[in-house]
Amino acid sequence: MFARWRAAGLIVPTLLTLALLPVLIGLGNWQWHRKAWKEGLIAKISARTTAAPVSYPEALAKYVKDGDVEYLHVRVTGTFDYGRELYLYAPTTAAQGWHVYTLLKPEGGLPPVFVNRGWVPDELRDPSKRAEGQVSGPVTVTGLVRLPEHRGWFTPDNDYAGNRWYWRDLDAMQWGAQGPPTPLKFSSEKHQAYAPFSIDADASPPNPGGWPKGGTTEIHLPNSHLQYVITWYSLAVALIGVFAVFARERLKNQKEQRKQ
Repeated sequence: MFARWRAAGLIVPTLLTLALLPVLIGLGNWQWHRKAWKEGLIAKISARTTAAPVSYPEALAKYVKDGDVEYLHVRVTGTFDYGRELYLYAPTTAAQGWHVYTLLKPEGGLPPVFVNRGWVPDELRDPSKRAEGQVSGPVTVTGLVRLPEHRGWFTPDNDYAGNRWYWRDLDAMQWGAQGPPTPLKFSSEKHQAYAPFSIDADASPPNPGGWPKGGTTEIHLPNSHLQYVITWYSLAVALIGVFAVFARERLKNQKEQRKQ
């Protein structure tokens, strides 16, 4: 048989097919596992965003325990420091605008946390134009925990001096362009630690005057892995079919040549 296949020129095609087939099947298997992982992630995020909010200390404790707090629904009571208001660029299809991040100082001396209070159009970026929404005294905020994000390839630099932010760099938001102090400086100057995350405020209850508009969190988790599974497995089946037809024709031609 080996001699027949060698005479028909099938040794190299067979080896290539045998090498490529496990790769295609492996990619299909990998996408199948990715599909299960993505479905689990979507289910977890959906459960978190619709669950009753946990307390702020619980969210902090969970972060210390395992760091898995993204999209956790949380409630915290404290006082806003409107002198620490930052603006993250957030244009929409309707208008240019900003997400308003304000430092909240929780009750009980807990770590301050930046709260994304919501979206404002460019003409309301100046807080004096939406003074009704700058509530004084203790407030209770419910929202979703958001971890720091990494800068994208095409994302502009944050403009620290101009207070124009293009990505959620919590270290810089909390400590300035120089970032957090060294542990020694932190201890010697008695700095207070910030929360290791920010909070996106819920849409309800709305801020007085209607601005900023909360509920800005957008969750887009496309799950196309089933398509990829079908694609890779289909390519594996197609490879087998093409090789079978190719080998049959080669062997047929080789047999006919031997009869001549």
